[in-house]
Amino acid sequence: MKKEGLSRFGVSIPRQLLDRFDSVIEAKGYSNRSEAIRDLIRSYLVEEEWKAEGDVVGSLTLIYDHDVRGVSDKLTEMQHHHHGKIISSMHVHLDEHNCMEVLVITGRAGEVKGIADSLIASRGVKHGRLVTTTKGKGL
Repeated sequence: MKKEGLSRFGVSIPRQLLDRFDSVIEAKGYSNRSEAIRDLIRSYLVEEEWKAEGDVVGSLTLIYDHDVRGVSDKLTEMQHHHHGKIISSMHVHLDEHNCMEVLVITGRAGEVKGIADSLIASRGVKHGRLVTTTKGKGL
């Protein structure tokens, strides 16, 4: 694996803003500002990749009431319909009535969002959230 070169740069920032930043990164366990800034830059690049309709990946978490007639079948049917985009799933029984489904969805950003939105809008789904990320190229 090829080792990356590092670049140094200076940043002018108000003292109060820097003090707040230092407090947050210390609480999160960063060993230094550079690591925290690298993560912020990566997050920004991932966000831009989604805006640009890049080839992305997301994890969708759904909480649903399995007692609602047909909800399990509907979710399974939709997963099969998008079998090339939904590449993994995990099902968890939370209690006697509620289940959690975690799906990994890949594709163009708009496709991933569309699939997630249609699953979240399904009758019987109580809550859903799509966490967006990238396939890691260029980070």
